[in-house]
Amino acid sequence: MLEKTNHLSRLFDFYHKLLTDKQKDYFIMYYHKDYSLKEIASFYNVSRNAIYDQLKITEEKLLEFEEKLKLLEKSLKKEALINEYLKTKNEEILKELLEMDEYYV
Repeated sequence: MLEKTNHLSRLFDFYHKLLTDKQKDYFIMYYHKDYSLKEIASFYNVSRNAIYDQLKITEEKLLEFEEKLKLLEKSLKKEALINEYLKTKNEEILKELLEMDEYYV
């Protein structure tokens, strides 16, 4: 569960601007502030089921955004290359990093 939560939180960091305000609020309350579904439902005066459904929709959207845009995947690859370059000082890795930056600009 913790791995899923961490993965969704990283996706949220990249894609939160593509979500509705309520989706963002529910996600933050549930995943970042550790509110229960019942607490969130009470706060917004909606059913617990409504919160659950919206969180599931939000999770699906985050996964769909990543499937299409791959921002997290690219970020993790870049991070790995930077770490490898710092360890090895291999110029080929530096060249690959620079090419990635040119591609993303």
